[in-house]
Amino acid sequence: MKVEIKVPSPGESITDVQIAGWLVADGEQVEDNQDVVEIDSDKATLSVAAGASGKISILIEEGETVEVNSVIAEIDTAKKGNIVQKTAATAEPEKTQPSKVEKAAVKEAIKEKSKAIGEDINISPLARKLMMANNISDGEIIEFFKQHRLGKKDIEYYINEADKKTITSYETNLNTWSGSRESNRTKMTMLRKKLSQRLVSVKSETAMLTTFNEVNMSPIMSIRKKYKELFSKKHDVNLGFMSFFTKAVTEAIAFFPQVNSQIDGDEIINFDYVDVSIAISAPKGLVVPVLRNAESMNLSQIEQEIKNLATKARDNKLTLDEMQGGTFTITNGGIFGSMLSTPILNPPQSAILGMHNIIEKPIAVKGKVEIHPMMYIALSYDHRVIDGRESVGFLVKVKEMLENPERMLFGSKDPIEVLLGV
Repeated sequence: MKVEIKVPSPGESITDVQIAGWLVADGEQVEDNQDVVEIDSDKATLSVAAGASGKISILIEEGETVEVNSVIAEIDTAKKGNIVQKTAATAEPEKTQPSKVEKAAVKEAIKEKSKAIGEDINISPLARKLMMANNISDGEIIEFFKQHRLGKKDIEYYINEADKKTITSYETNLNTWSGSRESNRTKMTMLRKKLSQRLVSVKSETAMLTTFNEVNMSPIMSIRKKYKELFSKKHDVNLGFMSFFTKAVTEAIAFFPQVNSQIDGDEIINFDYVDVSIAISAPKGLVVPVLRNAESMNLSQIEQEIKNLATKARDNKLTLDEMQGGTFTITNGGIFGSMLSTPILNPPQSAILGMHNIIEKPIAVKGKVEIHPMMYIALSYDHRVIDGRESVGFLVKVKEMLENPERMLFGSKDPIEVLLGV
């Protein structure tokens, strides 16, 4: 019997998808619940399971665009497919097996060491899923292959595959110019297509303006330096800048709610909550997952949720629900070294805050010149909804919150004023 593998619907209003990549080869033996293909929609990447055990016949090549419910492969349950053998690179080396106590001690030592490794490795979603199921970290994989002795077959495998590898690092690209006049064409992903359409529509359908200010980051950096280790130990997450900015934004919106509104036809929608969209650079392009009810979160909750969403974005595991909605967006170009930019609105939202690089520069403080870490911040907004007074006032309020972090607890009032009731 032949079982068809059809393209599932990734979400409402989506009619076609792109075959991002096959996780198995044509003619291979697959199992019932095994993920066999990844599909890209204009909003997310999804994995599709086989649905039956048998020999798979792939009907649609990678990179092709197909309609939802189209048949992309067939599984012949009456036949056995090819069994993929482990390569020398993945097979475990022959050695005397350590005791359970030794295994536990080595694994714990590797985990501790892996925290400081900080290396990026290219892991497929299927492999990542298997790692998570067996509680294996990236560091443990790296450490294993560092200790693995390379043999003849490994080198032969490298020789055969080296020419097929895509060079991505900046340092390597410096030495790849050959002087040829060749060019390459690749199809745009569904996500990139949708992003392109949205960006063009924003420029043509909104009255977008950008206002700027700069923030003295000394108070925030002082807090991070003092409490970073304690915060990390207590909450198991690092204390970053994004949580401070998110909190400052939600407090400032309480004073300028128009910044947290949207146009819908002839009406303006005002929200009694703040769902903050956080722009994250993922392997397949920019994604903007949402922190729901950010106004009710504390700094540790914000950092935990950002970490969770960033991990999912890196592994292409964000769901449609996690990326839909949002009433205000924050984007951080500073992590790439950007000093100043004019961020583009994330429709249908009416405002977006851009963070930038922190640079030490001389400023006047109480009549004296001092060196402080400064950051330019930019607010792009839809002038149809937000007037100049609201946009400038909002950005000044964000600056005030960041330069006086204790005011985030008291609705931007001076703590002494709250104490005195004035």
